[in-house]
Amino acid sequence: GNRLQVYHAGHSQLAQRSAVMKWVGKIDEILDENRLLLYCQRIEPINGDASVKSHFEILLRVVDEQGNSLSPNEFIQAAEWYGRMIAVDRWVVEQVFKWMADHRDTLDGIAAFTINLSGQSITDDSFIEFVLEQMKDTQIPQHKVCFEVTETVGITNLSDASAFIMEMKKTGCTFALDDFGSGMSSYAYLKNLPVDLIKIDGIFVKNMESNSIDYALVKSICEVGHFMNKKVVAEFVENETILNLLREIGVDYAQGYVIDKPGPLDRLLAGKVIQ
Repeated sequence: GNRLQVYHAGHSQLAQRSAVMKWVGKIDEILDENRLLLYCQRIEPINGDASVKSHFEILLRVVDEQGNSLSPNEFIQAAEWYGRMIAVDRWVVEQVFKWMADHRDTLDGIAAFTINLSGQSITDDSFIEFVLEQMKDTQIPQHKVCFEVTETVGITNLSDASAFIMEMKKTGCTFALDDFGSGMSSYAYLKNLPVDLIKIDGIFVKNMESNSIDYALVKSICEVGHFMNKKVVAEFVENETILNLLREIGVDYAQGYVIDKPGPLDRLLAGKVIQ
């Protein structure tokens, strides 16, 4: 309202919006036809305790009409803009729980799967009932489920997020707070969200070997996290130098290309990436 927007054919935001809009009319079609693929990436314990098992974060890929596997970023953005993320989250929960139920032997070597949830699901009253119903139907080990919310979602819907986490933790599942450190009041909000793990925003991790401020921030987050009895995960760990620095600082888990690149969930059945 009360604005004049000048059109530029090559405008990057306009191009991005146009790309996202292409997915809007296909969201339900993709869900109905199961044209989403479950991928995963290992979250490796790096504190030297051989008894600690790896987590795996559940990721998505979209299959287009030609059968090509695509990044889900624009699809997810379209679903968020048009209120369809609850349907996407439900699809993921249902499919992951079914996979866990079908492959219990493989599940023995995995600490937990982390499943990302949107703010739309956290604020939806029926979502908890849906998850509980899926848990009952599949009879999966609930302690092997870790739900992941971003710091932005947690802060925007603080009371809803806290209530949701407290209710779901009664089942035995755990929670991770993603992108920690990206907000202005990260530490203040952390004490109000009963999460079990905090994932340091990769923007601070990827350059920490050459940026003393990033190093100090990662160390600070790790110290505060441990003081609050939470495990700490570093994302975007892309080389051995950063991995060794994280070990020195005392970070519990690492996630990134030096550890494992995302791949189809079914690759875990071969057991090659479970350590």
